[in-house]
Amino acid sequence: AFGSQTIDITVKAPSEETLTAVTAAIATAVTETKSADSVTTSLDDTQSYISISIKRKEAARYALSEVLIGRTLTGLIAPTAIGQVVIDDVTMDLIVETKNSPDTLGELRKFKLTTPLGGTVLLSKVATIGITETAASRTTERGVLSASVAVTPTSDNLSESTAAVNAALASVTLPSGTTATVGGVSQDQVESFQQLGLALLAAILIVYVVMVATFRSLRQPLLLLVSIPFAATGAIALQIISGIPLGISSLIGLLMLVGIVVTNAIVLIDLVNQYRERGGSVIESLLDGTSRRVRPVLMTALATVFALTPLATGVTGSGGFISQPLAIVVIGGLLSSTILTLLVLPALYSLVEGRKERKATRRALKA
Repeated sequence: AFGSQTIDITVKAPSEETLTAVTAAIATAVTETKSADSVTTSLDDTQSYISISIKRKEAARYALSEVLIGRTLTGLIAPTAIGQVVIDDVTMDLIVETKNSPDTLGELRKFKLTTPLGGTVLLSKVATIGITETAASRTTERGVLSASVAVTPTSDNLSESTAAVNAALASVTLPSGTTATVGGVSQDQVESFQQLGLALLAAILIVYVVMVATFRSLRQPLLLLVSIPFAATGAIALQIISGIPLGISSLIGLLMLVGIVVTNAIVLIDLVNQYRERGGSVIESLLDGTSRRVRPVLMTALATVFALTPLATGVTGSGGFISQPLAIVVIGGLLSSTILTLLVLPALYSLVEGRKERKATRRALKA
């Protein structure tokens, strides 16, 4: 399971207006794809605030500046300490409060400012006052404003949902300096695929090293590793037939198959080598070894397949989203690798080892 259950889109923009517009456009585009149960943004939660925009020309007529008006309003609405006083060894803040400070928007508009010229002027005459809505919270990344769009997919097929989100993202024209990147559960899956891919390569390498030490040959272990592509063929084919999307559980199943399918090949080739050490030819050893190993190899594979059938059919309940893809991959890989191991591997062994035997026979005849 991933830490996040949503596909997240991170939007970065140089201004708040651009950020709001692009985030809304992306959310609308994703919603129209009908591939999401819900689409939410970090800008959905809003809060209201009083907006005061100074009319610079009008304020200049009364010798007022934005700084002076701002300082006056700050002391009016949120008075701060102008000093401290000590009474009976107790230090107290000294705060000057304005009598009859405005409590409503109408009273604020009627508030009279004292000008440097000694007169008064209504605040509404030198400023535009209103209530504006903005995002309840803002985030920045390295000084750039950012917002996020969270998409909850309708389907369990994360690859399909991610493709739909990317298509919706591509349909939105981004202004200059604005970026949008996909993350969340989609990014988690990509990273998990990369890690399991490396683990799969490491497992194949370890298996090869062990077989080289066992068979004391560099060539025969390569023949045995052919069973891995055989297993991958069946695993992918059965997954496509079943309609189960490729996921982390599927890759874990492939990782398990590396050890399972190679075991059958080792059992077969090891017996063939024993017959050859006793003086048998390659063809005779293959025929005898295959005929003796076909039954135990089939029984082992079928036993594993039958044991995993309940998981593959999804009768395990709520845990099926993890166990079902894994079981399907292992069953498909076992079926294909078992059949191909018993048919193709002996042919490859005969081709490689038989060539060595024929060369040795020709040398003996020439001698």
